[in-house]
Amino acid sequence: MALRLAFVVDPLDALKPAKDSSIAMMREAARRGHEVWAVQRGSLSLHGAQLHAHAERIEPGAGDAPWYRVLETRACLMHDFDAVLMRQDPPFDFEYITATWMLERAAAAGLPVFNHPRAVRDHSEKVSICEFPALITPTLVSRDEGTINAFIDLHGDCILKPLDGMGGARIFRVRRDDPNRNVIMETLTGDGSQTLMAQRFIPEIAQGDKRILLIDGEPVPFCLARIPKAGETRGNLAAGGRGVAQALSDSDWKIARELGPILAARGLLLVGLDVIGDRLTEINVTSPTCFVEITQQTGFDVAAMFIDALERAAVR
Repeated sequence: MALRLAFVVDPLDALKPAKDSSIAMMREAARRGHEVWAVQRGSLSLHGAQLHAHAERIEPGAGDAPWYRVLETRACLMHDFDAVLMRQDPPFDFEYITATWMLERAAAAGLPVFNHPRAVRDHSEKVSICEFPALITPTLVSRDEGTINAFIDLHGDCILKPLDGMGGARIFRVRRDDPNRNVIMETLTGDGSQTLMAQRFIPEIAQGDKRILLIDGEPVPFCLARIPKAGETRGNLAAGGRGVAQALSDSDWKIARELGPILAARGLLLVGLDVIGDRLTEINVTSPTCFVEITQQTGFDVAAMFIDALERAAVR
């Protein structure tokens, strides 16, 4: 059965066909005969309990420039779609939260929305790991500089990062004897007005910050290890890291199998777990990526696995 699928995404011309997972999803959906519609978050309007938007029906192509063709543009009632996929990158600001409220009204009226707006809103991609203390490195969430200093003194070598960042932005490695540690804390906390996360440094970052994908609770059997460039402690591709696809290790499978059913039951159809060594460091739920790199390097079609799950979920 052909589905009408709405993708709430960043501006289409800003997406990068060579690496964007949303484009991989759209291409696979169109290949199967589904209608692919693109919606900008700013066009969402809630009229009482009914959610409306301006949408573009597109035909994704195989090329890079342009990678799509607009077939039609119209004002739509979102409930006329068979499923909606929220695929916008952070920042997870108040406008993002507002979009989850709007989409939640549509979900409450029976429209399948993935990931579920409430689940996205409830899962801080950083703080949510604290629900699973046995799987994480020692971790602190605080804005109190005395508490943060004590944590660094205890563990000696730590990573400090903001709670709203992505792509490796504003991530600092701070050692006990770092002469800049106070100014780093002051910068990240806004002189004590903003909360940060501190984690004991995990040396296995040298072998990569692994992105493990869960699709409807099932692990993709390959992950993408994002290996830092020389002189860096961040593996993020946006920070210059090199992506190397590899089979899941035994510890990767353990983490994925433990979290998969829990997260799927909450309405999280697609999750990106970040794992360094055998420690969970983040649970990404807004717009997990790495489909293209894993597929290109291993031959495992991640987008096909995702659209299989989406087809099942849309008709439950």
